[in-house]
Amino acid sequence: MKKDDCIFCKIAAGEIPSAKVYEDENVIAFRDIAPQAPVHVVFIPKDHVLSSADDITEDNAKIIADIFVAIKKTAESLGLENGYRIINNCGEDGAQSVKHIHFHLLGGKKLPERIV
Repeated sequence: MKKDDCIFCKIAAGEIPSAKVYEDENVIAFRDIAPQAPVHVVFIPKDHVLSSADDITEDNAKIIADIFVAIKKTAESLGLENGYRIINNCGEDGAQSVKHIHFHLLGGKKLPERIV
């Protein structure tokens, strides 16, 4: 499923350029355009199967596992051996700006303990 007005769907389709750092059959990852750390990568499913974490079910949860495998591989390839942070914003109060489930990988420096 592709949503015509979804910026992440357009990135996944190659309609909007991105600085890709990972891609496989189901997942694409690219550098965030407003990085919050030296390494800031956004991971999305290529298909718009979920708008947010609220849409995860037993039937579609495999895509989340696929994303986390991609995060691990990417963290290794980017040399984040001292650790990193994974963030998912869900819904309006969670500051989710794009309604296509996505995860942020942040690292490359000692991150603060507080995130809010």
